[in-house]
Amino acid sequence: MSTVTKINSLPDAIKLHNLNYTFQGSSLPVLSIPAWQVARNERVFLQGESGSGKSTLLGLLAGLQLPTLGEVEILGARMSALGAGKRDRFRAKHLGVVFQQFNLIPYLSALENVLLSAQFGTSDRRGARQRAIELLGSVNLPSSLHDRKAAALSIGQQQRVAIVRALINEPSLLLVDEPTSALDHNNRDAFLALLFDMLADMDCAMVFVSHDPTIGRLFDTHVRLAELNQVGGQG
Repeated sequence: MSTVTKINSLPDAIKLHNLNYTFQGSSLPVLSIPAWQVARNERVFLQGESGSGKSTLLGLLAGLQLPTLGEVEILGARMSALGAGKRDRFRAKHLGVVFQQFNLIPYLSALENVLLSAQFGTSDRRGARQRAIELLGSVNLPSSLHDRKAAALSIGQQQRVAIVRALINEPSLLLVDEPTSALDHNNRDAFLALLFDMLADMDCAMVFVSHDPTIGRLFDTHVRLAELNQVGGQG
């Protein structure tokens, strides 16, 4: 009984309240979202067209930007109440992000890219290295490629490294920013299958942003940003 109570008392992964975001120098908001919640462990597909504000919203969820008005709560923490340094530490410890272009550091090896992310989330460097090696193995990246520079990896191999880098610190929330937009159908499906396999045994919510509505069928929750956002804009 006490276990159920504890689980139910956990804050939502995401909670927005009267969110408004306006670019500096503009008088018109790009985002105006009265309310939105994502529960712990919920995997959400967020569909948004180009210019709909989806990248701006992800930046707010990641704490890279702060709302002009209203509140963004992530795992119970109010982003606007945290200074820049605390937001960086919070992001490193609790969030994982898969960027559209993967954003790997090209001159670092696959393993070094993962460990660079790990060092911001844990002080156990030896444990992080072992976990990184295990995770790279679990996404079928052979040990012979662990020391290969990211720039020399194929797109599919870079995908695997990006997923492992996002998950190395065992985040409670994963934000995925349209990483399949430049992939063909087979590579897209392989990426998605791998991502879901990795999340299957993890206590992690996910928001996956894309303009491709066909991906939404893989998710239990499919949300259109146009239905959340009361204004248009650029994102």
